[in-house]
Amino acid sequence: MKTILLLHFLVTAFMTGLIWMVQIVHYPLFDTIGAAQFGQYHAAHTRLITYIVMPVMLLELATAFYLSYEMPAILQTASFLWWLAVGALVLIWLSTFLLQIPAHNALTNGFEQSAYEKLVSTNWVRTVLWTFRSVLLFYFLK
Repeated sequence: MKTILLLHFLVTAFMTGLIWMVQIVHYPLFDTIGAAQFGQYHAAHTRLITYIVMPVMLLELATAFYLSYEMPAILQTASFLWWLAVGALVLIWLSTFLLQIPAHNALTNGFEQSAYEKLVSTNWVRTVLWTFRSVLLFYFLK
């Protein structure tokens, strides 16, 4: 069980690092691409980042479900914190499908300032939540 918890933490920590890189480095570069190249660049970004993000997010979700079902003793001792971490994961998924994916979809036809600003501003939700999850899950590794 400790191995699954460690895997869950490592996957979350990976996503935390990735989301910070995307938020601080990658997304700010979107408005420097230029209108002529943006559509092609964005399509490549969306396709390639999905190969990294989707399997890792699914693994994070699967291990969270498994740990929630099995609820090892280490999680039971601070179950409120565990369910807080699970709630944050649910919010990350909701944010992804309700905010970030629609913003990306709006950018598929070319750079649109309002869609870009929505993408960058709403992505802070995931950035903060993944960071919060990493801190909470680190607590359980003691």
